Amino acid sequence: MKTVKQSSKSRLQIFVLVMIGSLLVLGGAMLLSIMTGAANLSMQAVIDSFLSFEQGNSSHLLVRDMRVPRAISGALIGAALAVAGALMQGMTKNPLADSGLVGLSAGAGLFLAISLVILNGMSYSGIVVMTFLGAAFGAGCVHIISTLIPGGNHPMKLVLAGATVSTLFSAISQAIAIYTNTSQNIMFWTMGNVSGTNWKQLKIGGPIIVISVLLGIALSRRISILHMGDEIAKGIGVNTKRTRIIATILVVLLSGTSFALCGSITFVGMMIPHFARFLVGPDYRLIIPLSAVEGAVLVVLADILSKTLNPPAEIPLGALISVIGVPIFLYYARKDKGGKNQ
Repeated sequence: MKTVKQSSKSRLQIFVLVMIGSLLVLGGAMLLSIMTGAANLSMQAVIDSFLSFEQGNSSHLLVRDMRVPRAISGALIGAALAVAGALMQGMTKNPLADSGLVGLSAGAGLFLAISLVILNGMSYSGIVVMTFLGAAFGAGCVHIISTLIPGGNHPMKLVLAGATVSTLFSAISQAIAIYTNTSQNIMFWTMGNVSGTNWKQLKIGGPIIVISVLLGIALSRRISILHMGDEIAKGIGVNTKRTRIIATILVVLLSGTSFALCGSITFVGMMIPHFARFLVGPDYRLIIPLSAVEGAVLVVLADILSKTLNPPAEIPLGALISVIGVPIFLYYARKDKGGKNQ
């Protein structure tokens, strides 16, 4: 018992240190993101844009209207995707769970493509609602297909079902785009990018992400218990059905809002919870809040690379993160090929 208490205390100390360090890195990364791009800005120019803003100064306008909302959206999206992944991994005990891998992003993209054609001129609030519905529809289709695939609770079942749904939905979305000549409008969401995010979008999507992340952290104790098994959770008094419903709603909100802000970005929700688990252990009370911060750091740093590797052109953010995510996905897929869940 004493050893368990010492281990828990040690993990909590590591969590506090890593969290403080990650928050400092996130602040520095966001500042660097504001300063860098096709036109690099000095620290003084950034400070002046806040303390002595001039309406006619192009550098000040660049910082206030483009760079700052871009940095904030990158942090919010990273946190949202990482927390969504942690919630999915916790309640399904599937180490490969990710909103992009299990059909949520593809479902959001399909509903968005349909709405852009049928509801031309739709407001951004309408786009957010449609991505929510699409993410929920994608999750439902993946769940139904995964139950039809033999193999017990093997982690790859969910991924195979997600790949099937994603391929089908992506093909339908592309067909709609080609048939209606709206491929350029839909391309932004399929490639994944935070460059077009503005204050109006953040005012709608930002509060949804922040509230959902906080609710996910509040749910972390139940997720941690649920991860130990339904019988143990029920014995402790956790309502497993209600917990899964709430967690699923949060995942849909986080995934749908992220898609509405930046489009499809995969692997963040799969990678970051593993990294957090490696640092602080299996307790989701520590994994979920740490995932939120680490996810924000990853996306902000990746966005910096996307706009500085080949200026003035930008590499799609979703593609850049996939370069990192694919090898890690293959590692965990091979590690769990025997069907052992974490």
